[in-house]
Amino acid sequence: MLETRLSGVAVSPGRASGPAVRVTESLGEPPRTPAPADPAAEAARIAPAAAAVAQRLEKLAAAANGEPADILFTTAAMANDPGLVAEAERLVTVEGVPAPRAVYEAADGFARSLAAAGGYLAERVRDIQDVRDRIVAELLGVEPPGVPEVSSPSVLVARDLAPADTAGLDPDKVLALVTEQGGPTSHTAILARALGIPAVVAVRGVLELDAEALLVDGDSGIVEPADPRAPVLVAGRPASADWNGVGATADGHRVKILGNVGSVADARAAAAAGAEGVGLFRTEFCYLDAPAEPSVAEQRAAYTAVLTPFAGKPVVVRTLDAGADKPLAFLVPEPEPNPALGVRGLRVAFERPDVLDRQLEAIAAAAADSGAEVSVMAPMVATPQEADWFTRRARAAGIARAGVMIEVPAAALAAGEILEVADFVSVGTNDLAQYTFAADRQLGAVASLNDPWQPALLRLIQLIGDAARAAGKPAGVCGEAAADPRLARVLVGLGMTSLSMNPAAIQTVGASLATATTSDCEEEARRALAAG
Repeated sequence: MLETRLSGVAVSPGRASGPAVRVTESLGEPPRTPAPADPAAEAARIAPAAAAVAQRLEKLAAAANGEPADILFTTAAMANDPGLVAEAERLVTVEGVPAPRAVYEAADGFARSLAAAGGYLAERVRDIQDVRDRIVAELLGVEPPGVPEVSSPSVLVARDLAPADTAGLDPDKVLALVTEQGGPTSHTAILARALGIPAVVAVRGVLELDAEALLVDGDSGIVEPADPRAPVLVAGRPASADWNGVGATADGHRVKILGNVGSVADARAAAAAGAEGVGLFRTEFCYLDAPAEPSVAEQRAAYTAVLTPFAGKPVVVRTLDAGADKPLAFLVPEPEPNPALGVRGLRVAFERPDVLDRQLEAIAAAAADSGAEVSVMAPMVATPQEADWFTRRARAAGIARAGVMIEVPAAALAAGEILEVADFVSVGTNDLAQYTFAADRQLGAVASLNDPWQPALLRLIQLIGDAARAAGKPAGVCGEAAADPRLARVLVGLGMTSLSMNPAAIQTVGASLATATTSDCEEEARRALAAG
């Protein structure tokens, strides 16, 4: 047996071993010839094929909950995208290419545009490629690539996993996930944590590893061959440990355990999981598919539906996080050479304050309708002056409590001055890591730099915690780092007063904190800061 030990980025805790099953690769490029004898009839095949794919994805979404359901519905919408279908039909009728090739080229054109945009849209490239392969397979009358039928508990190995594949996994059949690409904030990582499946991503060389069985350590990131004759192992998966529903350390130090939500389904899932409130309500769902800016009344109704499960509890609503990397039709942003560093987040509001003002009006009304204790926070704040501009505008709209997200190193370094004008801060660890290390969080080659255990990132968080303590104001974490039950204790030791995460992690993180004293958390933080 090949004695090769590989390492990657551990993204979902737990340890498992069992037979290795390879996920089917892409179908490859369909040929450009022969030209169709009847281009009109060939083009007419595309829309029904796309609709069939969308229908199957919607059926999967209807059977899922929370974030997996949201991702599947979004992927289904991509399959039915009129622009994708129209471009593929044009390639058939104008350039005379077969329908499968036309879909392949049209989708790749969309994918290149998304990759060039960077940020949020770059994260959608894998989704487009998945949709492309499904429609091409439908047109060819073959099985689409993806996760094969798993009849017994196995370890899945893939170059990368499409969100639709990950969302549909059965945790009873999938022992662990290993991918050669991806990063700690990829859909594979997020959904693996939500499903409680140990996972390691960015494992270079795993596709060349000749092993019938694998041992996967989702805590250390180690992947190595296992004895195929040994019984399957499942150990150390995050369990729904006993938690009394009150976020606190063993010595009674309060730390709010909150949910991250971006839809009504997410809000219900977080409430059912015992979240004490919401630390990050992403409002983009109201805008991303809208051809025009939603009216105040439309926004009010949408926000009220999300807020209602948390009547009487705290909810932090993030204002629109859009811009060059999330282009919206009604904003019409100018093309930018580097969108990740361009006009996004609060910077959009500086150019279009009317859009922000209407959103704040809708949020204030939804707060009254729902009975939730609503605060607002702005994304992509870089300076105290920007924080002051936003908080004044929020209070003028009738929202008493206003804060900011810290996702930019400059904001972390100026946390003290920001807290002079803001009521609270919340650390978005995903973007803060990306900007601190100059490492695209979706690029597997630099995934280790986006590991939230990186000491440089933790030192920035310590600066924020120290500033919050000095100001006597709250500082929380709403990035994926908060979902790690071990890292959660480190974050508390660094001064964080709330942790917000996906619903699946709430019970585990709450239980983990309850077993550690404040001094335990501070000692774990000291060790993490001193790591190499």
